[in-house]
Amino acid sequence: MTTRPLDAKPGWMPHQPADRILSTLKTRGALGIPDIAKVLDVTVEAVRQQMVKLQAEGLVDAESRPAGRGRPTQIWRLTGAGHARFPDTHAEMTVQMISAVISVFGEKGMDRLIGAREEAMRTNYREAMRGARSLRNKLERLADIRSREGYMAELRPEGNGFLFIENHCPICTAARACTGLCRSELQLFDEVLGPGVSVSRVEHVLAGARRCAYQVSPKSAP
Repeated sequence: MTTRPLDAKPGWMPHQPADRILSTLKTRGALGIPDIAKVLDVTVEAVRQQMVKLQAEGLVDAESRPAGRGRPTQIWRLTGAGHARFPDTHAEMTVQMISAVISVFGEKGMDRLIGAREEAMRTNYREAMRGARSLRNKLERLADIRSREGYMAELRPEGNGFLFIENHCPICTAARACTGLCRSELQLFDEVLGPGVSVSRVEHVLAGARRCAYQVSPKSAP
């Protein structure tokens, strides 16, 4: 593998070096510096220099893990401040609006609002599924539309199905204020993927996970 410094060529890298490292840790979880360098195809020293800066800014932190007979390995992960670098879309205003809706219209009013949001998303997602024949094709389209909405979605084969991953939640603050938003999305995935598909959430940001993930597989024939 040919490695190069993080600032190697103008135009080679669409974002700042620090942003690329933060994005790698966001999407792949905790990693060692050599692993980050391999993912980004850069030198270990270039990554190490950036990690020093990022740690000083409070965006990343490291822990030591045993590595056999050798020296412990340092594994780096995002801190809370690091996760906060990824936008939570209009978070403060959204929470204020949720509080206002509940105050004026009560919980039933909030449920109606969630239902209206869910119906609009259902229409868009079903349109995106038009013509998709296989479960993989449907999930690829779902990952595309969710990524455009800010969820940094990706798809991985797993067992007889797939793991549908959302590395970021752009509505996390709102979802903490109104858990019905998450509940409706799980139901929505189940509906748009069709009756022959089983969807279950296996990782959840609101439960303390670093991401949301869904196990998706064909239902067994009766």
